[in-house]
Amino acid sequence: QVQLVESGGGLVQAGDSLRLSCEVSGQTMYAMAWFRQAPGKERAFVAAINYSATRTYYADSAKGRFTISRDNDKNTLYLQMNSLEPEDTAVYYCAADLTYGTPSTNSDTYDYWGQGTQVTVSS
Repeated sequence: QVQLVESGGGLVQAGDSLRLSCEVSGQTMYAMAWFRQAPGKERAFVAAINYSATRTYYADSAKGRFTISRDNDKNTLYLQMNSLEPEDTAVYYCAADLTYGTPSTNSDTYDYWGQGTQVTVSS
């Protein structure tokens, strides 16, 4: 049984940093990504990474501030978030699938999801 468990969320002030983690168990995942959902909004793509970490993709809102990475030995995905803004407040979800190749920015292509971790940025 595949499980994705996120951690690392919390309440921070604008300008602070957070690192989210997503531990995967049950099966090796290839394409992995972070999405987020703010209150009253649809789930939105944040960042994606392929298995070898040679390809990363970011939403415009994340470029220059967020870094996605992974440690395959630990089966863990990370999202380092710097210079956080109140607009980054959302529930952050990790997603994964068995696609070996270019990771998708479309949430519909991911088969496995974590339960989400809340990130709240105060001004």
